[in-house]
Amino acid sequence: MNSAEWKMRVDLAACYRLCALNGWDDTIYTHISASVPDEPGRFLINPFGLRFDEITASNLVKIDLQGKVIGAMPYKVNVTGFAIHGAVHTARNDAVCVMHLHNVSGIAVGIQQQGLLPLSQHALRFYGQIGYHNYEGLALSPHEQTRLMEALDDRPALMLRNHGTLVCGRTVAEAYVLMDTLDKACLIQLKAQAGGGPIVIPDDAVCAKTHAELLGDGSPEGELEWLALLRKLDDIDATYRC
Repeated sequence: MNSAEWKMRVDLAACYRLCALNGWDDTIYTHISASVPDEPGRFLINPFGLRFDEITASNLVKIDLQGKVIGAMPYKVNVTGFAIHGAVHTARNDAVCVMHLHNVSGIAVGIQQQGLLPLSQHALRFYGQIGYHNYEGLALSPHEQTRLMEALDDRPALMLRNHGTLVCGRTVAEAYVLMDTLDKACLIQLKAQAGGGPIVIPDDAVCAKTHAELLGDGSPEGELEWLALLRKLDDIDATYRC
């Protein structure tokens, strides 16, 4: 294993641990996948049956686009669960890391007809850049994969209505920071709606201006945040690096 793959493994394991700390895990369900550097068509994903807080760099499983395990590993993967990830990785070269979660706030907002509203600075990161895919059941057919990718298109985020959320990152750090921002935007919206009073929405010009400011020069997001988050994890439990 080269150093680039090991670094990807460490970052992905850290992402799983951070999700567990945030309460975004769904026992052994949902997944975060990442492309293996310099190995087209191969990906890292969690072993099926392990909790997010049990993931380490070494127990991540390498698979191909069909979910077939590469190498000698004692673990299996949820091939059905990888179907969404495989579709995104295939269609989007920029999707190095794909996160699909059943985070409660994201599901609750995705259920709402209007979806994510531009109510907060967090939400404005996704202004005009979030897709919506209607719920079609548990199994993801090839036809639904096509519809899902049409809904995602080149956007960084997707609401899977009645199901969960999905984000794409050019790095693991970017995917995590985008999901964190989306989850907070959804929670803020739910709290604002629960207040029962009139809701103030910035006008379109302010929303567009703020979105452009948040994107900056377009570089992958999360680099500074990621170093801080890794320090946090190291202080709590550094076994994700094993």
